[in-house]
Amino acid sequence: MAEAQQIPAQGQADLRGFRLISGHTIPSVGLGTWRSGPKASDAVFIAITEAGYRHVDTAAEYGVQEEVGHGLSAAMQAGIDRQDLFIASKIWCSDLAPDRVRTALKTTLQDLQLDYLDLYLIHWPFRLKEGAHKPPEAGEILDFDMEAVWREMEQLVKDGLVRDIGVCNFTLKKLDKLLRIAQTMPSVCQMEMHPGWRNDKMLEACKKNGIHVTAYSPLGSQDGGRDLIHDPTVTEVANKLNKTPGQVLVRWALQRGTSVIPKSTNSERIKENIQVFGWEIPEEDFRALNSIRDQRRVLDGEDIFVNKIHGPYRCAADLWDNED
Repeated sequence: MAEAQQIPAQGQADLRGFRLISGHTIPSVGLGTWRSGPKASDAVFIAITEAGYRHVDTAAEYGVQEEVGHGLSAAMQAGIDRQDLFIASKIWCSDLAPDRVRTALKTTLQDLQLDYLDLYLIHWPFRLKEGAHKPPEAGEILDFDMEAVWREMEQLVKDGLVRDIGVCNFTLKKLDKLLRIAQTMPSVCQMEMHPGWRNDKMLEACKKNGIHVTAYSPLGSQDGGRDLIHDPTVTEVANKLNKTPGQVLVRWALQRGTSVIPKSTNSERIKENIQVFGWEIPEEDFRALNSIRDQRRVLDGEDIFVNKIHGPYRCAADLWDNED
């Protein structure tokens, strides 16, 4: 279980972006596109043109990059300047080999109909054989040469194909290893974070090293058995503030100093989730949200990486270096 730690509210009610160590700015609220399916295109278009989002997050493994690309293209044709958008994507485990990094990015850019990415992240710090099963069969988890892959990521920045690089789903141990070999520091660490999984240790480690954190699954997940929209503490705070539970959860993430990428394909929810500026969660209520006792991940990666018979990862704790 993550160590309980009270992290005070930031007191910045209209903080719409965070400065990265590169000097670039990441908008504080972005649209997540995991499990958006064929609705991703409309969701992206509505988020940008009607709700005012300027940050969109996707990944090769989500299988929606072409749909996201259609939405981005339509938004730009409607008059949105590419320079005003912040587009993030992630490289999947089967492409975590030095000779595949650039090719994977090229495919992503083609799918998204873009010339460059604002942020490119390592999705998970594991290398899988192409076409690996979920969970993987014996021999389908390969050695991951973190240093060689990161050198290729760094070169993408030098070549102007990517503005910032970062990581996702890293442990403290793996982040420390990366920081020892990185010539270009990761600008962003994307992690699951919400009042039901605060992930305090990772947040503090990133702050210490000047790495910005983006919180994913900020509302929890009904499928993962962690539907925070109906959590009693969240509901109580939302009723008190006359806000929706979703708005409270997004605002909580901002007040911790993280950007946040709530996913929705519902136009009203998309608009609702970004209405989190101009007000704050009071300190007392913020602390109440930080005090939710049942701390556990929605996405532990077990179904993707754990082979209980053949390994090398035989349980979720192995994936997370027994740090939870």
